[in-house]
Amino acid sequence: MTQGSPSAEANIIPRPEHSISRRDISDAALKVLYKLDKAGYRACLVGGGVRDLLLGLKPKDFDVATDATPDEVRALFRNCRLIGRRFRLAHVHFGREVIEVATFRALTTDSPKTELDENGRILRDNTFGSIEEDALRRDFTVNALYYDIHDFSVIDYAGGMEDIRRRQLRLIGDPEVRYKEDPVRMMRALRFAAKLDFEIDPAAAEAIHDWGHLLADIPPARLYDEILKMFHSGHALRAYELLREYHLLQYLFPSLDRYLRSDPSEVMLDFIEQALVNTDRRVREDKPVSPAFIFAALLWPLVHQRAIQLQSKEMGTIPALQSAGREIFADQVRRIAVPRRFSEIAKNIWNLQPRFTNTRGKQPLRLMAHPNFRAAYDFFCIQSMVGLTPHKLCEWWTLFQEDNPQIAPARKPAGQRPRRRRRGKPRGEERRESNP
Repeated sequence: MTQGSPSAEANIIPRPEHSISRRDISDAALKVLYKLDKAGYRACLVGGGVRDLLLGLKPKDFDVATDATPDEVRALFRNCRLIGRRFRLAHVHFGREVIEVATFRALTTDSPKTELDENGRILRDNTFGSIEEDALRRDFTVNALYYDIHDFSVIDYAGGMEDIRRRQLRLIGDPEVRYKEDPVRMMRALRFAAKLDFEIDPAAAEAIHDWGHLLADIPPARLYDEILKMFHSGHALRAYELLREYHLLQYLFPSLDRYLRSDPSEVMLDFIEQALVNTDRRVREDKPVSPAFIFAALLWPLVHQRAIQLQSKEMGTIPALQSAGREIFADQVRRIAVPRRFSEIAKNIWNLQPRFTNTRGKQPLRLMAHPNFRAAYDFFCIQSMVGLTPHKLCEWWTLFQEDNPQIAPARKPAGQRPRRRRRGKPRGEERRESNP
């Protein structure tokens, strides 16, 4: 088999010769697989779930591939919804767990249900085919492995088992063609390399340098989704390093990329890396992580620099931070569509930083009651770890929280709507009515 060329015949690995056990597959995924198989359809676990199980990792989700059409899947499951116009998929819901079921796709592009743009990018792909075709249209060989529920074998059409053994990430087909079909595959290559600690095949790696500019045309909303996958994977620091190494940061965080190319201070570089290390640790400890914190950390060098410039024009510290935050985010969302709820939290994290220097009177209690206090405190202490803020202040705030465990951040009750002021009355008059 030549480099990047899939095999014409499947390599069938029987149950005794691979490590996948049904004990490690979610009950929901097994229910879907068994029901499809019982109804006479081909039903396979596919993609990252199979890859991770073979590597001894715990998959976050399980995807199913089948020869049943989306409508046939929906007819089998009452808890099923069909989604997507570009790629028609079935989502089978089991409480909070969703099993994604995809019909085998064909390789052909000569179909009214398959649409490409003038650059070869896939705009729509709903032409169904065989499992062989479906395997060969997937992106990486290690993602083109199928676990067949009928006989518990692993089916390999593209040499993925050997690449797993060699810990190599290899595209199926010509890298130029595959990246043009979907430029986000370049980001996926870096994400998988970071997560799995795999080497990217030289041909696939070189093509990233040649075709990275195609990411400039990807919709900001899709880039946001992919950035979250990269930085919430538990391998954010390595993903960040690879984005810089392959010069893709310029298409995702243009202002940050320019800053990093301008010989920035080592302390700010240390801050970004330490923030990502902390995020990775929280993911590994199964603690919640927020997109707001990631963007606050990555954009902080820019906000910090801009705020200093504004303060030199006699603007106060907090107003300067507020103005800088608005300016930097307005520029950033042109490339990555950060939802407003997260951009507002990120701005709050920045704006609260100066308040940590005030430890007198009731100011600490007021700050501690802020809804975003905890994230801002973590942010402040990461700065102290690299010398941007006094370490003693971080220690003071740590002890203050231990001494005042009863203080909780102010939160609105879930589902409560803000009270509307009735029209036609001045604010003072309304206040007098509500406070007799």
